Amino acid sequence: MSTFKYTAENEIKFQEYVSKYPKIDSCMLPALWLVQEQIGWVSPEAMIYVAEKLGKTPIQVYEVATFYTMFNLKPIGKHHIELCKTLSCMLCGSQKIKNYIKETIGIEAGQTSADGLFHLSEVECMGACGGAPMFALNGEYHEKLTIEKVDELIKECKK
Repeated sequence: MSTFKYTAENEIKFQEYVSKYPKIDSCMLPALWLVQEQIGWVSPEAMIYVAEKLGKTPIQVYEVATFYTMFNLKPIGKHHIELCKTLSCMLCGSQKIKNYIKETIGIEAGQTSADGLFHLSEVECMGACGGAPMFALNGEYHEKLTIEKVDELIKECKK
């Protein structure tokens, strides 16, 4: 029995998802996404909960959660920076952006800042090559990044 539980609002959303799919198995990704929206990551307890809700084993849920890079498997900072690390962004200066984030916030990819405000992830192509270099900040795309633009976004997050 899991110690995690959806909020009342997320339980309603889960039931809406279940009603949209012919098989409950198809709800695994939305169920995990609800967990992450609720607590910021997908904890082992939450994986057990999702398994119970879907009639699956915890290992089946774990396999899905660990396969997709969109799921955080440990707590992360309040503001999640997902920096594209693929060719277009690299050629257009994403390394400069990464170095600036390292200097300014003091974190490497995969780390959370000491104050818990920021987490930096390097991710594969996010499909915004025309706007390279780019990153997603809390899921929102920011394209044609410059040091000045990144600095402005970081300052905004610190407010």
